[in-house]
Parts: sequence; structure tokens; C-alpha cells
Amino acid sequence: MTWTERDIPDQTGRVAIVTGANTGLGYETARLLADRGAAVVLAVRDTEKGKQAAARMTGDVTVQALDLTSLESVRAAAADLRAAHPQIDLLINNAGVMYTPKQTTRDGFELQFGTNHLGHFAFTGLLLDRLLPVAGSRVVTVSSVGHRIRAAIHFDDLQWERSYSRVGAYGQSKLANLLFTYELQRRLATHGTTVAAAAHPGMSNTELVRNAPATLRLPLTWLAPVVTQKPSMGALPTVRAAADPAVLGGQYFGPSGIGEVRGYPRLVTSSPQSYDVSVQQRLWSVSESLTGVKFPV
Repeated sequence: MTWTERDIPDQTGRVAIVTGANTGLGYETARLLADRGAAVVLAVRDTEKGKQAAARMTGDVTVQALDLTSLESVRAAAADLRAAHPQIDLLINNAGVMYTPKQTTRDGFELQFGTNHLGHFAFTGLLLDRLLPVAGSRVVTVSSVGHRIRAAIHFDDLQWERSYSRVGAYGQSKLANLLFTYELQRRLATHGTTVAAAAHPGMSNTELVRNAPATLRLPLTWLAPVVTQKPSMGALPTVRAAADPAVLGGQYFGPSGIGEVRGYPRLVTSSPQSYDVSVQQRLWSVSESLTGVKFPV
């Protein structure tokens, strides 16, 4: 059955936090949830752009400063949100960077791993106790088909200090998103309220590829009208993972078309290594150590 935005149930009374929601997939995710009645928080690095995005949406939409490249900012944002929202229904870890030149976060982490995984790991851990009492609450983390491409968790060099590959570092961060989701779901299972799920947008025509090497960026630009889909379609797997009442913990959603590149959202599977429990648990332990954040589960 085709699942479209018309299938999004009423979200009135729910509080949804969406990271990276001032543009692209995050904007469309937040817009769709707000349209259905959710009180949506746009957690963004550039609050002016966030305010401009909020002004284009209908409903109860607010803006929260959040820089995932800084654990200090992550902690400050979590403190603000905890003060403003005694209960949270949806936490959507959408923000991300892709194929960046070699850079580090303010805390010295490789930029893609630090932003896409460690920032969201810490943010989730600091907010999770606001979700645990809420029936039907969810943590949805956005991964990518890139979790299959030159992807591995390089425990001997997580920060790519010995050598650097833009594609490999991105693949590591997106694989980490899935390993995190599956381990989080295992820990949540005994609580019976909150679930963790994941999604990917296929190939969506957004500004995320702006940092890609020219050898990749130029072909993607030429082929975009043929092989990519609009952000409003790319956001649907995330929205389904967040809002479809039938979703179960540990499920992963992506486009239904060939190669999961385009199409309406359906249940998909991730790479075999993403299901490796020993790697999930090792990454969790390392992530706690690097961020200093302990989860209440």
C-alpha cells in the first residue's frame, strides 16, 4: 500500500523536536508534522534561518539553537528544551553533513562522525527521560544509503587522524546512526513506551551534496532530475517512522523504488554489519565515553 502525506494521522497534542529543520528534508519533516497539529521545535544551528523557516510553516512552530558540532551547545539546547517541555513525543535526529573536507568539531571529533552521530547520541541521551513516560513516543534517526558505501566503524581510528576519506567518513557516520538506533531500541524494549526507529530519504535533491568532490557533485547535478526526488518525498520515510501508528521499534524505512532511490516509504533492511550486536554495543560504550553522556536506559 502506498503511504503518502495523506496518511499522516492527527498529531494534535504531540511535541516534536526536529534537528536541522530550517531547510531540505528537516524542513519538510517539520512542516508535515506541524500541518497535522504537532507543536514542532526546529532545532537548528542558524536561528535566523530557523525563524525564516518557521514563518513559512503553519501551526505551533518554535526555534531552538542547537549546534551539533559542540557538546556545550548540545547540553545547553537540551537544558532549554527540558525546561520548556516536561514531555516530548517525537525526537527526530535529522541534521547532518555529507562529504565534507577534513575538519573537526569544537570537541575535536571528525566533523561527519561528530555531527551525524556523536552530537545526536548526546542530544538523545540528554532528552530521553522526557520521552520515556510518554506512550507512543519515538526517537527517529535519519541514516542514508551511504551506510553501505565504504562503511565501517574504524575503532582504531574513529576520528580519521591517520588518513581521511570523505566518502568513508560519511559512510561510518551513517552506519553509526543505524547501530545506535538498534542498540537504543534493545535498551528501550523493557520500558514499553518509547521506541527507536530509523529512516533514509533515498536520493533527494537537497543542498547536502554541496561538499561532495567535483567528480561526484557534477554527475549528481546533471542526473538530479532523473535519479533524485523532491525533499517533500524524501522526508516521507522519516515522517512515517515518526507518525505511522503501526511502526515497531527497530524498524527502518526508505523509498520503495528500485535501489531505494525514489518512491513512497516502505519497510527496508540495512546492511548486515548494522545488525552486529557486538559492534552496536562497542560503539555505544565508546560514544558514552567520548560525549560524557549516560542514558537512563
